[in-house]
Amino acid sequence: MLHTAPMTIRPRLLAARLLRYLHSWWYTLHLGAVALVMAFSPSTYNRENRLATSRYIYASTWQVLPWFTVLSALVSLVIIRIVLVTARSYGLSFYALEMVVRVLVLELIPLSAAMFAALRAGMAFDAAAIGLAREGLPQPAASSEALRRLRRDLVPQVIANAFAVLSLAMISSTIVLVLAYLNIYGLSPWGLTEYTRTVGRVFDPVVTISFVLKTVLFGLAVAVIPTAAILELARYPARRASTVQPGALRLLFVLLLIEASSLAIKYTI
Repeated sequence: MLHTAPMTIRPRLLAARLLRYLHSWWYTLHLGAVALVMAFSPSTYNRENRLATSRYIYASTWQVLPWFTVLSALVSLVIIRIVLVTARSYGLSFYALEMVVRVLVLELIPLSAAMFAALRAGMAFDAAAIGLAREGLPQPAASSEALRRLRRDLVPQVIANAFAVLSLAMISSTIVLVLAYLNIYGLSPWGLTEYTRTVGRVFDPVVTISFVLKTVLFGLAVAVIPTAAILELARYPARRASTVQPGALRLLFVLLLIEASSLAIKYTI
């Protein structure tokens, strides 16, 4: 009996962990849906919430925008030079610009912006969400009080984090396009026609919609998943002892899943 008891207990433990894992994902989706509905609700944007949203946008976007822009520009400049030199050595200079746009603008810049915004939000650790977790908020839409607290404390952060990802990705992509032109054609305006034709060929309607949708999904994931993980601390206090930022692994998994899905749609369908 001493050897058979663990075998009977283990399936129960695995089933309990699986249910808790699925319930955790459902909690994240529920919170994201509630926050998204509130973000589009006109009643959310009273004077207090507008001021809070503007403060969070300033902290999450404007304060980090110069540093991220400079860093992404330097890294992109190195990658552009590597691609150009490699393409010229193989006699493929005609495809260098298209490769730069596809690799940097479509793939690396949005993903790096999402990870940078997630790191920024993780370092801030969402103080309002931690306060809600300590007070206890197991069901985000369980009562009018819970809705009011979500609208006051969390929705501005969700909007700000999503806006940060979109802004960082769009501005950095524009700068990379300018750097690509300068590296290939220099200061001459005569390459503008060929440049716009090549970029326009890359950004066909399907690719453009996929790029915008992927960036929006990145922003929503960065905005919702860490916040939902912090709120879950109220229901699972044992997780507070973990050295991993709440929701970090789940966020990384979702970002990679979105990126992989985008690649599959663009290059296999």
